[in-house]
Amino acid sequence: MKREKRMGWYKLRITKRETLSVDDEAEHTVSLVETVGEPIDYEPGVAGEFVSRRTITIQDHIRGSGPIHGYVMAGFEHGSVYSRFEGHRDATAKTSTGTWKSYKGTGKLTGIEGEGRFKVTAGEKEGEFVLEFEGEYVAA
Repeated sequence: MKREKRMGWYKLRITKRETLSVDDEAEHTVSLVETVGEPIDYEPGVAGEFVSRRTITIQDHIRGSGPIHGYVMAGFEHGSVYSRFEGHRDATAKTSTGTWKSYKGTGKLTGIEGEGRFKVTAGEKEGEFVLEFEGEYVAA
């Protein structure tokens, strides 16, 4: 099996957000956020052209900073890949960084294994973000 390096950039847009106050200290919230994405810079791989990207993020923040984790579902012309991620949001820098790891693939991506790093920064509009990721994949 051949390891392949991949990197890409996506524009993410919030489609749903639910935030609850924990009330144990000032500005402590837990949020469930859904985003959809589209490629900014994308080179098709073995599964073909991009179709869709959906992310579910769980955020546990105090004054906007704290841990994040969640799931990514990325669909392509000939298969999909599912990944988990974890990281940290820094409210001062307005960035989130962390690691991701794939756990399931379908179609031409069945048996795929992959992992890497990501960074999310604020976009030009409210509710928009830019995702930059890099990593390595091994297709079965």
